[in-house]
Amino acid sequence: MTLSKIALAMCCVGLMAGAAQAQESGTLKKIKDTGVISLGNRESSIPFSFYDNNHNVVGYANDVAMAVVAEVKKELKLPNLKVTQTPITSQNRIPLVQNGTIDMECGSTTNNAERQKQAAFSNTFFIIGTRLLAKNSSGIKDFANLKGKNVVTTAGTTSERLLREMNQKDNMGMNIISAKDHGEAAITLHSGRAVAFMMDDALLAGERAKFKDAKDYSIVGKPQSYEAYGCMMRKDDPAFKKLVDKAVADYQKSGQAQKDYAKWFQHPIPALGGVNMEFPPSAEMAALWKSPNDNADVQGAK
Repeated sequence: MTLSKIALAMCCVGLMAGAAQAQESGTLKKIKDTGVISLGNRESSIPFSFYDNNHNVVGYANDVAMAVVAEVKKELKLPNLKVTQTPITSQNRIPLVQNGTIDMECGSTTNNAERQKQAAFSNTFFIIGTRLLAKNSSGIKDFANLKGKNVVTTAGTTSERLLREMNQKDNMGMNIISAKDHGEAAITLHSGRAVAFMMDDALLAGERAKFKDAKDYSIVGKPQSYEAYGCMMRKDDPAFKKLVDKAVADYQKSGQAQKDYAKWFQHPIPALGGVNMEFPPSAEMAALWKSPNDNADVQGAK
């Protein structure tokens, strides 16, 4: 072999090694080295991420996460990859991603410009509108009816921010109660300590489904925002984001997303005692399944 051919061969080997090293840098390298992928899970974001009667993590967002895990196993050739689940809250989810405690969180986290400064987001897997859950007899039909009333929301969420901005801008005199999680917020509403619970409409449907008198409550009000849920990861890790985006897109285009949606939102849920959320997919969800994307700006949705 001539010197020029040897040099060319060495160059090719170097490029291949560099490409492999780049692909397995960051989160993928961490996962390959440890044989573990660490996921963050919500404890009561029904039906996205919550515990069943055996304390297993289940839900629509968890199904999305498992699709990503399957893609990681395939990419890294790790069929026995171990999956750990760490319970998180609205307040600590971003720090736990940033400090490496968890590699990814698929729950009910909104992808927006502010959070993109702190973390990366996958292709969108759900689109919601922020509305109100209220008792039918309360007279609460829209946000204007909340003036001077006790209103509950979940701490650390975009709904909390929107509600506080509205309270100040429109001088509504609301007493805003910030609950630690969605379950506590729902209890606050159901006990009568608040006349309404502001949150993402799909999550409100999940909390209502747990009420024995669910028929006495309705989701009301004009959406104050339309928001995109994405799986959250550490910033500046394009190789991992590319893999996660592919997994979410394949999950949606294959039709599995629609099947899992029906399982969690339109059929009785055994893990919740057979309740049915009766929450059909929106036009925005149907469009998303056809054309997966990571666009955070869904303000124009109707």
